[in-house]
Amino acid sequence: MVYKILPARLWEQACRAGVFVGSAVDIADGFIHFSTAAQVRETAAKHFAGQPDLMLVAIPAAALEQLAWEPSRGGALFPHLYAPLPTAQASWARLLPLGQDGRHLFPEDLV
Repeated sequence: MVYKILPARLWEQACRAGVFVGSAVDIADGFIHFSTAAQVRETAAKHFAGQPDLMLVAIPAAALEQLAWEPSRGGALFPHLYAPLPTAQASWARLLPLGQDGRHLFPEDLV
């Protein structure tokens, strides 16, 4: 699985359209940013700290034909999608609430 964190309103718009073309950052970079289960908490802390109304979307990596694994933070390989994402490929999408400490609360079954 690879994971995308994004504002809930963007995911809702994508679901109505049937495709997610990316956030402003994704569009500027030319690919949709994803994280692995091991990376997603750090991604949330670094890029989405304190932001409410976010979604966490899980996508099977094998379903993404144009997924590339490229070095990013500290040389770690991150999944980048060089194509729009059909929303039907999502295994699930869940709200990513903030805890009392302002950090995002991730599902226990994140794999």
